Amino acid sequence: MDLTAVRTFVAVADAGRFQDAATDLAVTQQAVSKRVAALEKALGTRLFTRTARGARLTVDGQAFLPHARELLRAAERAAASVRPGRRALRVDVIGRKLAPSGLLRDFLRAHPDTALDVVTLYDADAAMAALRAGTVDASFRAVLQPGRNLPDDIAAVPVLDEPLHLLTGPAHPFADARAVRPADLAGHPIWMPELGSGTEWAAYYTDLAAAFGLTIDVIGPHFGTEPLPDVLAESPTLTTFVGELTRVLWPADYDLRRIPLRHPVPAYPHCLLHHRDNPHPALAALRDHLLRSARARRAPGEIWTPPWARRTTPATPATP
Repeated sequence: MDLTAVRTFVAVADAGRFQDAATDLAVTQQAVSKRVAALEKALGTRLFTRTARGARLTVDGQAFLPHARELLRAAERAAASVRPGRRALRVDVIGRKLAPSGLLRDFLRAHPDTALDVVTLYDADAAMAALRAGTVDASFRAVLQPGRNLPDDIAAVPVLDEPLHLLTGPAHPFADARAVRPADLAGHPIWMPELGSGTEWAAYYTDLAAAFGLTIDVIGPHFGTEPLPDVLAESPTLTTFVGELTRVLWPADYDLRRIPLRHPVPAYPHCLLHHRDNPHPALAALRDHLLRSARARRAPGEIWTPPWARRTTPATPATP
């Protein structure tokens, strides 16, 4: 149904005269008459009776009027749901316990009136497709993986170089260390069964292992990160990597240890991806907040990232 014709019908019903409705709509009286005639033809009935005093609703016109008003209200609600600034900002955070979720919580504390819709997409391809289709406004990703180019219409803003920690059980050789060099991990198995082939995090850890001669074991049942503390608490040999801001919970009697890595600090490079033409005002506020936070939050010491990664700080050579 032509909403312009419906809107014109309601304007005539409210004004009582075709000429007054034309003035209200800033169109000619002829245009009003044509729109009403087209609507009457589509409905198969007359909606108005012309009188010396103007236009009077027929019985069918009276029956149609409340439905016409509801049609216009529904159309306005539909438009408002996608109007920039009216709908929630939809952001992909990869995982709800990972650093991007923490960055969003910080943003909400600074902007408590912002409406957010948080989603989790598995890999960069799905996130890129969603950004280009407009089904999400922003995504946190590490870019760019080797052999992949960022589309011209997608912007990538480095927002966090997240230091890695070693997570071990109490019987591990590094359990009591205050910090560990990445090169010292050579020969110690690092268990990461959640690494998905072809993902940006798999590319990151593959390059990390190659740079420092590490052995990362991806074999084993993948039940997410939840079972990791159970295994590590009982193992004198296994360890894993977790981001500094990654939330990992375990019972107190597990006595797990989070140990910083130093000399250099391997850092996972988080970027905020968004479509360059996205006009959502909350997106600009989020980007500005993250950039300010990035300037205030610097990883200590020398940083290592893969050469393909975009960083919040200029790259300097890191010596394994």
